[in-house]
Amino acid sequence: MNDAPALSDHPVDAARPGLQRRRVLFLNSAGVRFAAIYTGLLAISAGALAMFLWWATAGLLDRQVEAAIRTDAQGLAQRWEEGGVAALVLAIEDRLAGNVDDDAIYLLVDPRMQPVAGNLSRWPAAVQRTDGWYELQVQRAGVRSLAQVHRYDLLNGYHLLVGRDVRNRAQLRDLLTDALLWAMLVVAVMATAGGLIVRSLFRRTLANVSATASAIAAGDFAQRVKLSGRGDEFDQLAETINDMLDRIARLMDGVRQVSNAIAHDLRTPITRARTRLEDAAIHAETPEELRAAIERAIADLDDIVAVFHALLRIAEIEAGSRRSAFKQIDLAPLLGVVAELYEAVAEEKEVRLLLEAPPHLPAYGDRELVQQAVANLVDNAVKFSPSGNCVGIRGEARPTGVAIVVTDHGPGIPEIDRSRATERFFRGESARSTPGAGLGLALVQAVAQLHGGELRLGDAGPGLEARLLLPASERAAHA
Repeated sequence: MNDAPALSDHPVDAARPGLQRRRVLFLNSAGVRFAAIYTGLLAISAGALAMFLWWATAGLLDRQVEAAIRTDAQGLAQRWEEGGVAALVLAIEDRLAGNVDDDAIYLLVDPRMQPVAGNLSRWPAAVQRTDGWYELQVQRAGVRSLAQVHRYDLLNGYHLLVGRDVRNRAQLRDLLTDALLWAMLVVAVMATAGGLIVRSLFRRTLANVSATASAIAAGDFAQRVKLSGRGDEFDQLAETINDMLDRIARLMDGVRQVSNAIAHDLRTPITRARTRLEDAAIHAETPEELRAAIERAIADLDDIVAVFHALLRIAEIEAGSRRSAFKQIDLAPLLGVVAELYEAVAEEKEVRLLLEAPPHLPAYGDRELVQQAVANLVDNAVKFSPSGNCVGIRGEARPTGVAIVVTDHGPGIPEIDRSRATERFFRGESARSTPGAGLGLALVQAVAQLHGGELRLGDAGPGLEARLLLPASERAAHA
C-alpha cells in the first residue's frame, strides 16, 4: 500500500495559487484602477444627468398636478365658506360639467362617509390622512383609472377628496423611466468599453517604458522610449526619460573613460615612482642620492594626487552639488583677477596678456567655479603659446548671457580632435610633450554644463579660440 500523496490528483488545487496571484496582480494594476475610475466617473455623470432629466420632466408633471389640485381645492374651500354644503355641491357639479380634459376627480362625503357629490362611487379606503398625497387606482364612470388625490377635512364632519386622473402622465413617466434606464444601461456598456480601451492604452504606453527599462537593466543602453509623435503628456514623459537615459549613458561613458585613463595614464607615473624608489634602495650610495630619488618619487605622487583631486572636482561639478552657491555675479572683475594671476607666468614665457572686457558682465552662477574654468583656459593658452605672441581674454555681453573668449597663437586643436578635446585625459599630438593630465578642458566643460552654458572650441587662425558661454540670469540658466 502506497501512502505517498499523489500530487496530480488535484490539478485545480495546484493551479489555484497561480490564479490567485494573477487575480491580485490584476486588481493591483494601475491600468485597472484608471479604467475603474474612468468608468465610475462616466457612470456617475450619466446618473446625475438622468436624475436631472427625470426631475425636469416627470417631476415637473407631478408638481404641475399637485399645484392644480391645490388651486382647485382653495376655490372649493371658498365656496364652502360662502354657502356651505349646497354651494360646494353646486361648485363640484359645475366643475365636472366644464372639465374638458375629463381628468378632474371630486368626492364630497358626509360624516358617515356616504357620497354627497362627485364622480367617485365611494371613498378610497387608503386615503386616511390630510397631510399626504395618494396615487391609487379608482373606479370612475365604470372605468378603472389611476388618480393622484388629496384629502381635505371640512366642518361638521364632511370630507372632500380632490384629485386628477394621471393615467396618461403615468404612462409618459413610465416611458421616460424606461428610456432613462435603457440609456443608463447603454452608458454603462460604453463606460465599461471605454474603461477597457483606457486600460489598453495605458498598458500599451507603460509597456513601451517597461520594455525600455528592461532592456537597460539587461545592459542594452542604446534603447530609448519610443515617441508617439502626438506631443502629449506621455511623449513629454518619454522625452524626460530619454534625457535621463542619455545623461546616465554619458556618465557611465565618463566613468568608463576615467577607468581606462586611470589604468593607462596613471600607471606610468606610479610605475615610475616605484622604479625610482626601488632603484634608489638598490643603488643609492649616499644619503643625497637617496634623498633626490625620494623627492622625485614624491613629485610623481603629488602629480597623481593632483589628478585624483581634479577628477573628484569634475565629478562633484557634474553631480550638481554646487548649484546651491549660484547667485548673480559680475565677471568683469573676475577676468581682471585671472589676468593678474597669470601675468607673471606669461611674462616668464615672454607672452603678453590682452584683456578686453566692459565695466560690467552680469552672469548667474558660482564665482569660484567660473574663475577656475577661466583660469584653466588661460593656463592652456599661455602654456601652448610660443614666445613673443599674445593671449587674448575677452568678455562679451549678450542678450541671453555672457561669452568669455580666450585665444592663443599656439598649435591649436585639429578639427577632428575638437569633439574629444573635453574628454578626461585626452591629449592631442601637439600636447604630448607638455606637462599636464588632460583634465583642464574636461573641467571647463563640466562647469559650463552645470551652469546651463556651453564650451565651444574653434580655430583662431593660427591657434585655438575657446568660447565659454554662461547665462546672465537664473531664468536663462533654466531656459
